[in-house]
Amino acid sequence: MGYYYKRLRELRTDHDFTQQYVADYLHIRQEYYSKYELGKIEIPAHMIKALAILYKVSTDYIFELTNNDSREK
Repeated sequence: MGYYYKRLRELRTDHDFTQQYVADYLHIRQEYYSKYELGKIEIPAHMIKALAILYKVSTDYIFELTNNDSREK
C-alpha cells in the first residue's frame, strides 16, 4: 500500500483545514490525528470513510489506488 498518510495531509491543506478541525470532525484529539498524517499509526477504515465524506473523494483516492479525485475545481 502506498503512503496514503501523505494524501491525508494534502487533502487537508487543499481545503485549508487545520489538524484540529479534522480531529474535531473525527471526534479524536489533534495529537492523535497528527500521528495519522505522519504515518505513525494506521488509520481505521471507519475514519477513512469519514474523511472521504468530508473531502468528497473516494476511499480509493485516499489510498492512492487512483489519482482521479472527484472534487470540483
